[in-house]
Amino acid sequence: MTDEKILLDHGSGGKIAHRLTAELLLPLFDNPILADLHDGAVLELDGGRIAFSTDTFTVTPLFFPGGDIGDLAVNGTVNDVAMCGAKPLFISLALIIEEGFPRADLERILKSVRRAADKAGVIVVTGDTKVVPKGAADGLFINTSGIGLIPPGLNIGSTAAQPGDHVILSGTMADHGMTILTQREGLAFDHAIESDSAALNHMVAGITAASNNVHVLRDPTRGGVGTTLNEIAQSSQAGIVIEEDRLPVRPAVAGVCELLGFDPLYVANEGKLLAFVPADESDAVLAAMRRDPHGQEACRIGRVTGDHPGQVILETRVGGRRIVDMLTGEQLPRIC
Repeated sequence: MTDEKILLDHGSGGKIAHRLTAELLLPLFDNPILADLHDGAVLELDGGRIAFSTDTFTVTPLFFPGGDIGDLAVNGTVNDVAMCGAKPLFISLALIIEEGFPRADLERILKSVRRAADKAGVIVVTGDTKVVPKGAADGLFINTSGIGLIPPGLNIGSTAAQPGDHVILSGTMADHGMTILTQREGLAFDHAIESDSAALNHMVAGITAASNNVHVLRDPTRGGVGTTLNEIAQSSQAGIVIEEDRLPVRPAVAGVCELLGFDPLYVANEGKLLAFVPADESDAVLAAMRRDPHGQEACRIGRVTGDHPGQVILETRVGGRRIVDMLTGEQLPRIC
């Protein structure tokens, strides 16, 4: 409807956000590249392929255990490019700064950007700076775009999950989202938790070296693992079954989720990936992930089936089954 207002829910990555994309953005800009709705666009160029992605970061607070908006921006864009199977090479950096923002904080964040870029092996090659009047922003927003090269022979996309694939998750769920929530609300617990913000391109390089038959790579950020699995199931028109006993959550994070009424399946991650690989190659991929510092807790969490296409089913600890639907609205705004 033309009088509908944009809500925080439209930025959740869940059902309402997908509806905005389907009803407004795709009809205006639809093309085969965009229609894939992957983390990044795969572009043919002079016989080769590049991956391109862009993202805007509005996290609050700007500084949090495990990172800040600077390294979050670099890692998020590097990961989106890497999920296409590409080697990230270059990024842009655009700043929207609110008038009165402390210069010392800006310098601290830019140094964090530099460290994260160096660690990921990417170069900041262009950018932009805008200053807006006090009250017109919330401290600092960052936009980053990234470009990387896709090696020949790799064909990774959200539509490529196949029955028989194993689903591997690179580590524990919900670390980032719960860290942001507890910091924002000033909540203190006996066991400290921190964001999992990390660049995963080196892990992806290890995965693709172990197998050139990887079908899908995705980083489950907004909407968490549950929403990302639904996106893959719907794009691939395949069914996905996950096992509750195999879903990894740190005890401290699980305790916070239980106390505050959050389902870890739907809480954001910023340093985890999902890999869909043929069953006979999953051992090699799992071993490669565990050799990476950010994948030591990687585990198989499920499989792809020809049944119930487009749906995700959870096998519960007590032997039952339930549908894992896509996140409906915004659980926690301004997480990235």
